[in-house]
Amino acid sequence: MKEPVCLISNEGSGGLSVSPGALDILQQLEQPVVVVSVVGLYRTGKSYLMNRLAGRQTGFALGNTIESKTKGIWMWCVPHPSKSGHTLVLLDTEGLGDVNKGDSKHDTKIFALAVLLSSTLVYNSRGTIDNRAIEELQYVTELTEFIKIKASDEDGDDSQFVKFFPNFIWAVRDFTLEAKIDGKDVSGDEYLEYALQLKRGSSRTVMEYNLPRECIRKYFPSRRCFMFPFPTREDNMSRLESLESDELSPAFLNIAEQFCRFVFEESKVKLLKDGYKVNGKVLGHLAQMYVDSISRGDMPCLENAVVAISQLENKAALEEGVRAYLGGMEHLKQSFPLGLSAISSEHQRLCSTAIQEFVKRCFKDDDGKYLKLLENAIDQHFEQYLHHNEEASKQKCQDLLANLSAELNQGLQEGLYAKPGGYKLFCQEMEGIVEKYNSQTSEVVKAKEVLEEFLKNKHVESEAIRQADAKLSEQEKQIDEEKEKAVLLHQKMKAEEEKKNKLEAKMKADRKKFEEKMTKLTEKNEEEKRRGEVEFERILQMKMSEQKDMMDRGFEMQAEKMKLEIEETRRQHEESRSAQAKQFELTMESMKKDRKEQEQRHDQNIAQMMQQHEQTILQMQHQHQQAMAKLEQQKDAKCKVM
Repeated sequence: MKEPVCLISNEGSGGLSVSPGALDILQQLEQPVVVVSVVGLYRTGKSYLMNRLAGRQTGFALGNTIESKTKGIWMWCVPHPSKSGHTLVLLDTEGLGDVNKGDSKHDTKIFALAVLLSSTLVYNSRGTIDNRAIEELQYVTELTEFIKIKASDEDGDDSQFVKFFPNFIWAVRDFTLEAKIDGKDVSGDEYLEYALQLKRGSSRTVMEYNLPRECIRKYFPSRRCFMFPFPTREDNMSRLESLESDELSPAFLNIAEQFCRFVFEESKVKLLKDGYKVNGKVLGHLAQMYVDSISRGDMPCLENAVVAISQLENKAALEEGVRAYLGGMEHLKQSFPLGLSAISSEHQRLCSTAIQEFVKRCFKDDDGKYLKLLENAIDQHFEQYLHHNEEASKQKCQDLLANLSAELNQGLQEGLYAKPGGYKLFCQEMEGIVEKYNSQTSEVVKAKEVLEEFLKNKHVESEAIRQADAKLSEQEKQIDEEKEKAVLLHQKMKAEEEKKNKLEAKMKADRKKFEEKMTKLTEKNEEEKRRGEVEFERILQMKMSEQKDMMDRGFEMQAEKMKLEIEETRRQHEESRSAQAKQFELTMESMKKDRKEQEQRHDQNIAQMMQQHEQTILQMQHQHQQAMAKLEQQKDAKCKVM
C-alpha cells in the first residue's frame, strides 16, 4: 500500500461501516499480521507516530488546526521491517474528545474497536500522566458496556479480557518535566507504574480515583511507557511532517527510535483464542463482525467471533484442500489414459497434500466436520477422474483393436474366410490380434473389458464362418464352438478380475489416506495444545505478577480478588483442556469407527462380487463341460457304429 485507506468510516450520524476497498486489501493478505493501533485525544500527534512506524514522513493525515483531522479508523499495511513473512497493519483512529461528535458513546466504540483489532494498542497523550490524563482515558472503564467474552455473560464479566486484549503502550508527548520520583531518576515504565498506583480506602472519591487505574492494570498487564520531549520549536509544529531530521530535537528522535524499535521487536502477531494466528483475511472478517454488532446495538462477543471465524476459515481450508487436489489431478488428466497403479499413486499423494493444506489452515474443526467434507469431496472427484481415465482407456483400446483388426475386417468384406479352411485362417488372425493387443495394453485400465466386448462381437462372425466351412465336420464345428465359449469365459474372468483390482486399489488408497489423516490430526492437536499452554502461561504470569504487586503495595483486598481470578483462570483452563481432549478423542474414535465400517462395506462388496463371479463362472463351466461330455458321447457312439 502506497498510502493509508479508510478501514472503518464514521458516517457523521454516529454510525460506523467497514470500507469494501479496505476489506479487498485485507482479503489478499495471507501472511500473519501484527496490528498496531493508536488512540488518544485529538490534536495530540497520533498520526505522526504511525507514519514513523510505516517508515514514511507522510501518509496518515496530520492535523494542524484545532479540528480533528482523522475520521473513523484508517489502515496502512506495510511489510514488517523485522519479521519476515509478516505484515504490519497500522490503524490510526480518529481523535477522542472531539466536541463536534453527536454520539456520547462514539469515542468508546472507536476505542473498543481499536482494542479488539490490535495486538499492540498505543495510547497517545500530551503533557504528563496525571490524574486528569488518566481520567481522560475513561473509555477503558466503559469497555464492559461494549465487549463481552461469552454470549452468556450478562453481568459485564471482565476477568477474561486479558486473554484477548493487546499489549499497551502509553506515549506521552511534549513531556517537559524531569523524570524524577522522590528525587530519583525513573524510566518511562516506572513513571507509568507510579501514576497507576492505587489509593487505600473505600470512600466514593477513592473508588472513583482507583477505577480507571484498576481497569488499566487489569486489562493491560503488559504495558510500557515512552516519554517524548517537544520535537521542535513551537513555530515548526504545524509543519512537522515536512521537517528534516536536523530540524528535530535529537532527544525526540532518540525516543522515537526507541519507540519504533520496541514496537517492531515486541509487538506480537494478532491472536485469537488458544494462540491462533490472524492473517489479513481473518482481520477483515473480525472488523466486519465487530462493526456489524456495534451498529446493531449489540455487544461484540469474542467467543462468538471465534466460532464465526472458525467456520469461515474451515470453509476456506476446505476449498484450499480441494483446490490442491484438483490442481494436481487436472495436470495428471492431461496424461490420461494411465494404469490403475499410476493414477492411484498420484491420488494418494494429492490426498496427502490436500489434507496437509487443510490441516495447516483449519481452525477449531473439533468434530472433524469440515475434514469429512474434504474427504467426501475428494472421493467424489476421484470417482470422476477414474471414470474419465476409464473412458480415455476404452477409447484407446477400441482404437487399437480397430487398427489391429482392419485387415481382418477387410478380409471379411472380401469373403476371404468364406471358403473351406476359412475358419482356421480366421481363428489364426484373431489369435494374432489378441496377442498383439495384450502385449500393448498390459497396464491399461478397461483393456480386458474392451477385449471381452470385441470377442463377443466377433463371435457372431466367427460362428457364421465356422458353420459355412465345408472342410469341418459337424462334430469339429461343435468342438470349436465350445472352445470359443471357453475363450470368452476366460476373458470374462479377466474382466471381472480387473473390476476387483480397481476396488482393491481404491481401498489401498483409502487406507493410506486414513493413516496420514490420523497422523496430521494428531500433530495439529499437539500443536494447538502447545499454543494453548503457551498462551495460558503468558496470561497466568501477567496475572500473578499483578497480584504480587498488589500484595507488595499492601492492597490485600485487590490482591485477594486477583488470587481468586487466577484460580478461576486455572480452573477454566483445566476444564477447557479436558473438554478439548475429550472432544479430540471422540472425533478420532468416530473416524476409526467410520473407517471400520468402510472396510466392512468394502469386504462385503468384494465378497459379493466374487460370489457372483464364481457363480457365473461355475455355471458357464458346467455348461461347457456338459457340452463337451455330450460331444464325447457322440464321438464314442459314432466310433462304435463304424
